Amino acid sequence: MKISFLKPILLAAFAIFSLSACSDDENNTTPQSKPTYDMTGFAKGADVSWLSEMEKAGSKFYNASGAEQDCMTLLRDLGVNSIRLRVWVDPQDGWSGKQDVLAKAWRAKNLGQRIMIDFHYSDSWADPGKQNIPAAWTGFKDDLQKMKAAVAEHTTDVLSFLKENGIDVEWIQIGNETTTGMLWPLGLASDNNFSNYAALNNAGYDAAKAVYPEAQCIVHIDQGNVLGRFTWMFDGLKVAGAKWDVIGMSLYPEDDNWQTVTDDCLANISTLAARYNTKVMVCEIGMAYDSENAVAMMQKMVEGCKANASCLGIFYWEPECYGGWKEYNKGAFDANGKPTATLDAFKSKKVKSPSQPSPSGRA
Repeated sequence: MKISFLKPILLAAFAIFSLSACSDDENNTTPQSKPTYDMTGFAKGADVSWLSEMEKAGSKFYNASGAEQDCMTLLRDLGVNSIRLRVWVDPQDGWSGKQDVLAKAWRAKNLGQRIMIDFHYSDSWADPGKQNIPAAWTGFKDDLQKMKAAVAEHTTDVLSFLKENGIDVEWIQIGNETTTGMLWPLGLASDNNFSNYAALNNAGYDAAKAVYPEAQCIVHIDQGNVLGRFTWMFDGLKVAGAKWDVIGMSLYPEDDNWQTVTDDCLANISTLAARYNTKVMVCEIGMAYDSENAVAMMQKMVEGCKANASCLGIFYWEPECYGGWKEYNKGAFDANGKPTATLDAFKSKKVKSPSQPSPSGRA
């Protein structure tokens, strides 16, 4: 009888205590620590130039828990502190035109990420197999002076547009994978003639520096594991008086060669830095998203690049691609729009104090 009487009293007291504790928690004004992100130093980058087009087509992105999340925010949370964006001169559908680039650059800026601008100097893809003159420039395809002026004008126009809209640019590629020059045939490089290519490169370099004097300009070619491609190019450019601040390289290992390819690339970074007294950047890297070696490859490359003071950073090319987008299978998201473990190599081990502001003043 006595025990039966006390039980409801004890339960009521416990309930009152619980409500009081919950109320105290809800009224607690002690600031909660927020995640902070290290956006300095070694560039852990991603080229996301396809992102806006993918979003327009309905692509969605999800974190490891399956919650839908903005892709660039998700990449930042995975450790990506830098974003690379390509620019085409007059793209037919507007993607990778300067308005599209600005929209993505603003998103990166608001996340505190640093920005690389990759000029293709073409209306579409420029790479080792094609360096097509933009349609609007074909009238002076044989006139070096007018072509230099066009390169300078386009470079100035895009970068000034970004700067006027509050975008800081840290790196600028003067051409994309210009393995044998740019704006063919006028700017085609050969064993005994680098002069036209060097002149066109310098037109872009000088225009870029006029808008962003502190930005680092990059000459970028493919196959970072093949030393001879780089020494041929940069020996020739040096003799021709070309200007650059950083040597950029691409690297796309396969399952049957990734260990040798990465060994050679890491060795080449040191060799090139010493030979030309310049910094090096891995501007593009990728491997099949479902490769059992992709995680090990990326971990090896990130660790190897970070350990070399001559290497400024490494950018994964279009990691957000999934589901057969443009038939590209070297993204770092799975078929369901979730990131794979490949980008875990970017996760920073450095923890900043919650009271320390980010470089941009944003958390």
